[in-house]
Amino acid sequence: MTDRTSVIEDPAAAAIALDPVRARLLGLLREPGSASSVASAMAMSRQKVNYHLRALEAHGLVEMVEERRKGNMTERVVRATADAFVISPRAWALVAPDPDRSPDMLSVQWLLALAARLLREVGRLVTGARGRRVATFAIDGEITFATAADRAAFARELGESVRALAAKYHSDQGRPHRLVVALHPSLPPEDET
Repeated sequence: MTDRTSVIEDPAAAAIALDPVRARLLGLLREPGSASSVASAMAMSRQKVNYHLRALEAHGLVEMVEERRKGNMTERVVRATADAFVISPRAWALVAPDPDRSPDMLSVQWLLALAARLLREVGRLVTGARGRRVATFAIDGEITFATAADRAAFARELGESVRALAAKYHSDQGRPHRLVVALHPSLPPEDET
């Protein structure tokens, strides 16, 4: 299995994946394993792990790799269907943020709505690509401003530069592309323990 991210759009699959026990199982099953082999890592009984594995499999989050005969038993070896999972805002369509409802470009609500739309649209592109590459580009960086006035001036100049560049290359023919530029305060790294 190559490194890949799967986008979950089904609300039921999202609910299954968000369960802490099942999310941990998905992490462990990046490499194939059975209920018996992951039970000790989970400090759970094989039967309880198997129950959770069946729920994950029913929603397409794990897949069977092989069946092994062990005496009078059959051991099922499964693995996660992706290395990472992202839950699309489409899974929560009724409460998903919409940038058209919050058009204040300087509000955190608008930034979240844009991020949700980006995740929703890129998720659909990835799902529709069925393993083919999708033409994308992203920039990620960090900048430190001495003052709030410097930040505002930077945002203004960046907006003007991007608008000029977009006007230069925009065409009424061809395939439209979404452009999102965001600026927000950086957070310290989270402790992953």
